[in-house]
Amino acid sequence: MTMTLNHLQLKAICHVALDMDGTIYNGSTLFPYTLDFLAGLQEMGIGYTFLTNNSSKSVAEYLNKIHALGIEATRDNVYTSALATQKYIRNVYPDANRVFILGTSGLKQEFTDAGYTVVNGDLELEPELVVVGFDTTLTFERLSKGAYWIKQGKPFIATHPDYICPTDEPMVLVDCGAVCAALEKATGIIPEAVPGKPNPLMLEGILEEHGLKKHELAMVGDRLYTDVAMAQESGTVGVLVLTGEATEADIETSPFTPDLLVPSIKELGEKLRQSRNEL
Repeated sequence: MTMTLNHLQLKAICHVALDMDGTIYNGSTLFPYTLDFLAGLQEMGIGYTFLTNNSSKSVAEYLNKIHALGIEATRDNVYTSALATQKYIRNVYPDANRVFILGTSGLKQEFTDAGYTVVNGDLELEPELVVVGFDTTLTFERLSKGAYWIKQGKPFIATHPDYICPTDEPMVLVDCGAVCAALEKATGIIPEAVPGKPNPLMLEGILEEHGLKKHELAMVGDRLYTDVAMAQESGTVGVLVLTGEATEADIETSPFTPDLLVPSIKELGEKLRQSRNEL
């Protein structure tokens, strides 16, 4: 089992998709080498996109968090499961406009900014789609409205499959997948699409946006069953870092094997630079 890349494969990488928590920071603490790593990418002419499944925040809200950590970034540097969901809807339901959303104000704003009409689920303004995200404002009434419209045959789309959101607080944060499980039990219907990780749609959006070939994009993350699985499914380069959830021992029992294993993004940066210095 090889988990390394030769210098030609490394040299071909011209864009990296970076998972966030566990890869560039831990909770609210930036890893000490992250800024140097990002500066090194810029020096080498390698683009980067921050990738997250968490649809509870808008791109603008993520930018505020990234900026507070000292990272310079623009909207072009952030890609979320909400954006992947919009890409799916545009492809499959190009004429749809009215959306009922089980999600936060940030998720609703993301859809409004994209030109969709976010409806409250009442009968007088019937939605054309039901979108479920990580809804930290969920109420029984809205959950029941979502179930009603799903039962009426409206397309049911979830932003991402996570059952819980990690936290260091004394609670379990019920995430999108768990809400969808309740809706499935109530309606007998499962989401027709879940565009977030590990769905390759997350990376396809980046490939298209930046005009990349698959071998030119590396997905870098700390989880085998999302980050590495998505890279494997999409045919891009999968890089596993050991600064978050996965351990080297986990690889032995996982169906997903990274193309490259590094202790952290610091070593990834060193390998990328070395590949460009070799003849």
